[in-house]
Amino acid sequence: MKIGVIGVGKLGEFHTKLLAEIAREQPAVTCAGVFDLDAARAAEIAARYGVGHFDSIDALAEACDAAVIATTTSSHFAIARDLLRKGLHLFIEKPITTTVEEADELIGLEKEHGVTIQVGHIERFNPALRAVEAHIGRPMYIQAERLSGFSRRVTDVSVVLDLMIHDIDLVLSLIDSDIRRISASGVRVFSNELDMATARIDFMNGATANVTASRLSRSRSRKLRFFGTNPKSYASLDLTTGKSEVFRLVRPEEASTKNPIKSFAAKKILESFGEIQESMQGLVLDYIHPDPPKVNALKDELLHFIAAARGEETVSVSSLDGRRAIMVAARIAEEIRASTEALRKAEGGLED
Repeated sequence: MKIGVIGVGKLGEFHTKLLAEIAREQPAVTCAGVFDLDAARAAEIAARYGVGHFDSIDALAEACDAAVIATTTSSHFAIARDLLRKGLHLFIEKPITTTVEEADELIGLEKEHGVTIQVGHIERFNPALRAVEAHIGRPMYIQAERLSGFSRRVTDVSVVLDLMIHDIDLVLSLIDSDIRRISASGVRVFSNELDMATARIDFMNGATANVTASRLSRSRSRKLRFFGTNPKSYASLDLTTGKSEVFRLVRPEEASTKNPIKSFAAKKILESFGEIQESMQGLVLDYIHPDPPKVNALKDELLHFIAAARGEETVSVSSLDGRRAIMVAARIAEEIRASTEALRKAEGGLED
């Protein structure tokens, strides 16, 4: 399989480096080369990783079976549409497109041409999440926080499509239920798009997720907290460091033998949660502090894409998954627009 990379900015360079590495490990895979509107940058990256470079997307398509699209979000649709019509399998960095209508057209072309689209929602492969997935039971409340500094390279989309989309996808992958209601608020500060946003997503099964994203923070933060049932549990994940921990109330015979908690320590931990001892009803506190798997998440998702394109396994983050994430993102953006407009009208009425 010959794979090309379109767009070799910071993320596109990572893709090129890892595909060149995969090609050395798997003789059946070739990193055919790269394309970028900045021809000098494309030549630089090609030389750095020992791959070719193309003077057009059409030339890359002629030489490849698959492509990674790592360009700006606003360009995803036009590039992907043309490549799907040429029969290429595509790895499209998140979000898949900027609108649901664009995603629908790509999904139609994917089916028509019998190819595979995988969307680059990399947090599905985050070691911290993978380490605790088997222990968190049924999440009923999720709190997600994603903070970053301001970057001029992503001002073509709002913080909802830039940062929050990661956690929207994670929430949708973890809560198996239709959405009942969304409420949201946000502000523009340094760009013409939303720079800060917060949203509450309520699901039909009673679950709730509160998601916050900002690209105006002095420090970076990627944190998730889960409160779940079956069993009753609390999990805390740091998606940046890979550290995670889970506290579960389980029957004694279900407790983990790897990390048993002595009675004194268990009492102290329980006290930190408040007065919950009386509700334990014979259950014990089980603490799980797993070592995250030592994997490169980006390389892992590329390997999954290659396997899915070959028909060896089901695509890990499908075009439908990508569509659902931007559908929710669009609803959040609309809620923010509506609430901002309502506030503006209310303030105007007060002035009158």
